[in-house]
Amino acid sequence: MAFNDNLFAVVLPAGGLGLRMGGQVPKQLLPLKGKPVYRHSLDTFLSLKEISEVVLAVPQDWKEHFENEILNAGISTEWKNKLKIVVGGKERWQSVRHGVEALSSGAKYVLVHDVARPFISKELLTQIFETLVSKGSCIVAKECADTVKVVTNGKIEKTLDRNSIWLAQTPQCASVELLKNLYQKIDKAPLDFLPTDEASILEYFGEQIFIVKGNSLNDKLTTPEDFERFSNLKF
Repeated sequence: MAFNDNLFAVVLPAGGLGLRMGGQVPKQLLPLKGKPVYRHSLDTFLSLKEISEVVLAVPQDWKEHFENEILNAGISTEWKNKLKIVVGGKERWQSVRHGVEALSSGAKYVLVHDVARPFISKELLTQIFETLVSKGSCIVAKECADTVKVVTNGKIEKTLDRNSIWLAQTPQCASVELLKNLYQKIDKAPLDFLPTDEASILEYFGEQIFIVKGNSLNDKLTTPEDFERFSNLKF
């Protein structure tokens, strides 16, 4: 499928400190296969002709570091013109909002992707583009291979049907206009829960969300064990 120009933009929330990695340096800054974790997904999105703009939302205290590190890496003028770095918010969804509201390219759709998922493939992104244009809001998710138990106080309460369970990944995608409208609704009537992803906001407001089937290469880097596994990947 051929896509018109200026359809897609990307917001990369990179505000978490990654405490489960066990260090004081945010996990997105740790080296992985020759460059910082966040640079893998950033470089992938910047390299795609379908992407008109990328906004990186970072912690206030680290903004200068990100700016200097990226500029010192000698990225091309084309990439510099595509990239904007903004300060994120207190919570992840607020960082995403800052990123969405900083978009200036006029793109119709936005893909929100965790930089702790460094190995998003171009093939998967093509499926996302097609789903967004042909169907609407969508997220990447994996089928659940394990039996899922509901547990309370260390005791199993029930078993869920794993055939209906999907494990959410990113990108999570919607039209820019839709997300901005939902943020305005939240301003008028604040949510009574903490959204952990964009899908939870879309669900809350009754929006339809489609699934794009993900894979283990797009898993999130969270623990030292994940880091070791990702470092040993061969591709």
